[in-house]
Amino acid sequence: MGLGPRAGSGGVKNRMGQRRTPAQLRPGLWILCFGWFCSTAYAQMKIPPETVQVWANKLSVQLREVSTTYSGAHILQKKLKDVESSIKIVEIDGREQLRDYADDIERMLGSKMKSVKRLAESAEDADLYHDFNKSLQFDYYNSMLVNTIDDDGNFVELGGEFPLEENEHFNNLPVNTIQSDVQVPTNVYNKDPNILNGIYMSEALNDVFINNFQKDPTLTWQYFGSSTGFFRIYPGIKWTPDSNGVAAFDCRNRNWYIQAATSPKDIIIVVDISGSMKGLKMTIAKHTINTILDTLGENDFVNVIAYTDYVRYVEPCFKGTLVQADLDNREVSPLSASDKLCSLNHRVQTSQWDSNAAMGQGSLCNQAIMLITDGAMEDFKDVFEEFNWPDRRVRLFTYLIGREMTFAENTKWIACNNKGYYTHISTLADVQENVMEYLHVLSRPMVINHNHDIIWTEAYMDTLFATKAQSLLLMTSVAMPVFSKKKETLSHGILLGVVGSDIPLQEVMKMAPRYRLGPHGYAFLITNNGYILAHPDLRPLYKDGKQLKPKPNYNSVDLSEVEWEDIDETLRTAMVKGETGALTLDVRASVDKSKRPLFLTNDYYYTTINDTPFSFGMVLTRGHGQLMFIGKVSVEEGLHDLTSPDLSIASEWTYCETDIDPHHRKYTQLQPTKLSTRPYFFNLHLCFTLFWACVYMYTFRVEEGVETAFLGTRSGILRLIFRLHRKFLTLADKENLFTVDHFPLWYRMAAENPPGRFLYYMPVEEQGVKDKTGTVPITRVIGQCGSCLLFLQDVNCFLVDSNGFIVVSKEKSEVSCGRRHCPFTGPDRSGTWISGFLVPTRHQIGNKMFRFFETMSLMWTLSLLAHKAKKSEALQPCDTEYPGFMLDFSIRETNSLIKCGRCQKMFVVQAIPESNLVLMVVQADCDCSRQYPAIPLEPKEIKYNASVKCNRMKSQKVRRRPKSCHAYHPKENAKDCGGASEISLSLALFLASLFTSLALRRWT
Repeated sequence: MGLGPRAGSGGVKNRMGQRRTPAQLRPGLWILCFGWFCSTAYAQMKIPPETVQVWANKLSVQLREVSTTYSGAHILQKKLKDVESSIKIVEIDGREQLRDYADDIERMLGSKMKSVKRLAESAEDADLYHDFNKSLQFDYYNSMLVNTIDDDGNFVELGGEFPLEENEHFNNLPVNTIQSDVQVPTNVYNKDPNILNGIYMSEALNDVFINNFQKDPTLTWQYFGSSTGFFRIYPGIKWTPDSNGVAAFDCRNRNWYIQAATSPKDIIIVVDISGSMKGLKMTIAKHTINTILDTLGENDFVNVIAYTDYVRYVEPCFKGTLVQADLDNREVSPLSASDKLCSLNHRVQTSQWDSNAAMGQGSLCNQAIMLITDGAMEDFKDVFEEFNWPDRRVRLFTYLIGREMTFAENTKWIACNNKGYYTHISTLADVQENVMEYLHVLSRPMVINHNHDIIWTEAYMDTLFATKAQSLLLMTSVAMPVFSKKKETLSHGILLGVVGSDIPLQEVMKMAPRYRLGPHGYAFLITNNGYILAHPDLRPLYKDGKQLKPKPNYNSVDLSEVEWEDIDETLRTAMVKGETGALTLDVRASVDKSKRPLFLTNDYYYTTINDTPFSFGMVLTRGHGQLMFIGKVSVEEGLHDLTSPDLSIASEWTYCETDIDPHHRKYTQLQPTKLSTRPYFFNLHLCFTLFWACVYMYTFRVEEGVETAFLGTRSGILRLIFRLHRKFLTLADKENLFTVDHFPLWYRMAAENPPGRFLYYMPVEEQGVKDKTGTVPITRVIGQCGSCLLFLQDVNCFLVDSNGFIVVSKEKSEVSCGRRHCPFTGPDRSGTWISGFLVPTRHQIGNKMFRFFETMSLMWTLSLLAHKAKKSEALQPCDTEYPGFMLDFSIRETNSLIKCGRCQKMFVVQAIPESNLVLMVVQADCDCSRQYPAIPLEPKEIKYNASVKCNRMKSQKVRRRPKSCHAYHPKENAKDCGGASEISLSLALFLASLFTSLALRRWT
């Protein structure tokens, strides 16, 4: 039960154990309880509303006296008046603040891009002056082998001494900040001449890595991924293989590599499922499809078509559409060789080029057909002559499956005469390397043009170091391709690799600190496709036992799925298009893990982040979110008061920039604020607000019966009396790891409370975590009265808060359920759950309270909150809804009778003045469980029929294409295609080619 005025100015903490009620409350409560006993006995089961009103008023007086005395609210108000001349209330200019935030983010991301550009230039220069040496012998630091000793006590080859030291800036991993090292996948020979020459050439990047880190100490990992497969990373690390001793990581499969190496792609995968493709061939074909899909990103579009003697859609729902290749649409189900065609790749949402592409579907850039077959038999060259030659805008890549080579020459000819590439895949081990060849082909026009497009990836979790908790942080990567500048290879368009760096999104969002947005304000980032990079309602993790794991497709959550009040997608459309503007929406928000709804009016401000595909949004809530205290206090005064032992600050907030100097990274946020000789550390806007709060915070008292009193401010400072260890951010507040900073629940709820009225609530107890911040011992207070009520077996009374949760009852088990979703059950002998409340109670009470909510719809507002949720079992995205209750404060009292079979149940409800509580008195001798079952608060999945589900999956939202496209160059040398020969095509292959070519012709 929270205690405090609008600003959350105080409260007391409830703790298990005996204690006494404050003395001044006892006489009033005993009089109240005795009066209740006498009047009830006289009324013989009637509940006079007038009497309940008197009790509610008496309770209001007693509650306010306790709250005022121990929170010190009046003292604080008086002190504020005394210093009124030295403070001012500033109204936040949302547009100006948006520009400030966006500029800070642009500068931060701009510095990362400059670092990557320096890496790309150095790598290209190093290659230009390096002559390939087939017999090169060169020892390098192999990250798998460094510091490895053989049986004789010597370092193994390629594994010399490599000093490592734990570094907090790099996830507390042991790293070497003066040297990079190299990881080579297990399936790549680490002494191959191409590998050795590439590693030798890339040694030049070591100095650039170090200089970049010195210029920008906020940089994290920097790296170079080679087209030959090796991966140079700074700072150097010891690479940990998987449980089988295998280094399966291949940088060429990473999204940052693929996006930087090629322009956006429209891909049609055509797979042969004729009788000859059964058994191992079909298994290899499926793996080939999955590997191709893994090379696609959210800027690409894909379609999968199967053919025998005629063409079939893999997913009939997507007939005639082109599907964005995000994680949702690329997901593949494991299949057996006997699966039917309709099941093949069933969870891959597919599409086909058609006339709809003219309306904006597809990437409108690279176009390619991937033909997966075990051979071509008949001649039909006219198809290509009519639909693809002479420009050959649509490339064909062919994958010959199986050991049979009878029709290999025909399959090669198709690729070589359509600017593609032919590969032969005879085993599952061949798939990875052979599929990657198509990326090098598609990169040729970009390399010849020598266009260094900088790309930014969607949000992802770093799986390189999955054993560390920090690997669950969302990141984005900035990357740039590296080309060969040698004139003799210019027409071949040789891609050397990709350089890049990782940026934790949490660090980006620190540029938009929460303290300037208010307790309900927030900032967010989205991509050009409308997918969320950072948002407080993006919850990408789920609990699997005691472990946190990423939800499937966590990085393809659309903005419309969290800002669902934006029904017309006005906000989303404007942001995706890169516009700057503002929008006001009335929203239904929620706190306390969605159990308590709030109605807010939010002002949205948005703009684009220049030179990136990102758009930035900011929300200010009308009222408290638009105002801020600014105090005139010297640094000396503020620093002095920070030394008080009963003061603490929000450690996760950035008061001082400790990353600027590597020597200061060891400091906590409180330590550098005390270094008055180094004021340049300060985030001045926050620190001076903090200093003012320190100087003018008052000292209040606690007595027996009150366990804790505290005061929290918008600057994140907490003054705690009774000195119980308490952080400004509680464990319950930290459930979402991906929001930079939070205001605690008691502060957020108090901020929406009318000024001058105290807020009371009973926080829940999570499993093993007790958090009763802001509680006043009202349970004990009313417990004195409850002992009197024990004599009245036919009446129950409760104190209920404004969200329908029981705060006080004579039964302890009826107060605060404590779990995220209580398991509502049907009535039985042991009891049931109160309908509409998230608390357990006795069997009879549950039915009475349920009826109350049914009959008193005027007094309570039911809010259905829809959100994007994940099933814990199937782990598939689904839409859910759940009820939430809010008290209508315009109705102060009500009473009624409920007919329950042979009996009637009476209840009286009376609002307690100057609080968020109501007093409820209910007859207990009438069972209504059969007539009125419980209303569970568990989220309920919204079921859709097949047609609605299909239409939703096919829908194409507004998106912004990348600015550049490099799909064609007239000087491209396409002779390197894996081989060439004459062609003979089967009729089935002709039909498939004819179908796709006709569609392509209409599309282009």
